[in-house]
Amino acid sequence: MYWEENIETLGVEELKKQQLKLLNLTITQAKKSPFYKNYAVDKVDSLTAFQERVPFTRKQDLRDNFPYGFLATDLKNSIRLHSSSGTTGNPTVVFHTKKDIEEWTNQVARCMYMIGMRPGDVFQNTMGYGLFTGGLGFHYGAEALGALTIPIGPGNSKRQIWFMQTFGSNVVHILPSYALRLYSHFEEEKIDPKGLKLRIFIIGSEPHSEEMRQQIEQLYGVKAYNSYGLSEVCGPGVGFECQHQCGIHIWEDYYLVEIIDPQTGKVLPDGEEGELVLTTLKREAMPLLRYRTGDLTRATSSKCACGRSHLRIDRIKGRADDMLIINGVNLFPIQIEKTIMGIPGVGKNYLIEIKKENYMDKLYVKVEVDKEIFEGTLAGLTQLQNRITEELRSEITVSPVVQLSEPGSLPVWEGKAKRVNDLR
Repeated sequence: MYWEENIETLGVEELKKQQLKLLNLTITQAKKSPFYKNYAVDKVDSLTAFQERVPFTRKQDLRDNFPYGFLATDLKNSIRLHSSSGTTGNPTVVFHTKKDIEEWTNQVARCMYMIGMRPGDVFQNTMGYGLFTGGLGFHYGAEALGALTIPIGPGNSKRQIWFMQTFGSNVVHILPSYALRLYSHFEEEKIDPKGLKLRIFIIGSEPHSEEMRQQIEQLYGVKAYNSYGLSEVCGPGVGFECQHQCGIHIWEDYYLVEIIDPQTGKVLPDGEEGELVLTTLKREAMPLLRYRTGDLTRATSSKCACGRSHLRIDRIKGRADDMLIINGVNLFPIQIEKTIMGIPGVGKNYLIEIKKENYMDKLYVKVEVDKEIFEGTLAGLTQLQNRITEELRSEITVSPVVQLSEPGSLPVWEGKAKRVNDLR
């Protein structure tokens, strides 16, 4: 079983001692790579000393040192490569040894056990396989846990529903945006998903609000748990919510966590919001030191009601590089989603567009509305439009142009939803 109680409930001070030991082993391993080999640091005697003496690693460093600049083992010992799409230059590539794959599997299985998965569950994985880490990572964890694993992959919604009905899938790994889109196919087929055996949804891979999570739970009658991971440090399994859903537990025996001011790089205290920085502690092929994830969150080290002592982070607010600046006002797309998803009558899809008009930024928010509202009165549509406009203005301090759309009229995606179209 994957309840590693002696590790997951370890006292904070003992956990820090283990981290320091693992950190020094990681520094030694990292210096076998071309990128880190000239680092002056060989060993640190405290986590504070590590922060003071070791600079940050950035995604651009991975791109600039493509393809083998971060490889810290002989190529003959590396058995797997994963990669980003590389649409803006060199892709970021990640290498794994056999032990790295085994540790990755353990992390994911630990996460799945934490949310209540057990041997005998039927796990339907709707995420993509291949170079993307999300599909394979959860596949490994589910099989290690003893679940019947269906590697169905993305798309083909009618087939997804058929598998859920036929094999009694009760745990599903799914993009939050696709979960909402899939529900419309349940409606078309006149099938109530609450009548199936669905019990747990694992959602992640794209930013989403608490309101969207709650909507998914209500539509399907499931518990939807947030996962966190990034391919640069392994993939999924970095952190996960427990059944109390009060933050994402980061496995501190695998990662050293820092929260920094994204502008100054200053390390922030517990509870302050900033950019998440991770150092891997057990990776062989490609250890990373002080890697700036770009993800904005806050951390707390207070003990969770579940008994686990590893620190928790809030759901990811957004990415430092996803921030939109509209006529000098900073905002994040997740703020818009959080606002509109909490308004009755709003549908399951939306699109944000920014244009230049008369030398000024103009924010457009296109929102699908429920069929009953769209086919209702003009007064009803106008009332909804005005409410969305006012609540968005209150949340983001920018006056948007809200456009209401017919259900199913906005673009949909097989993978991560593209919510922002910046046309400036």
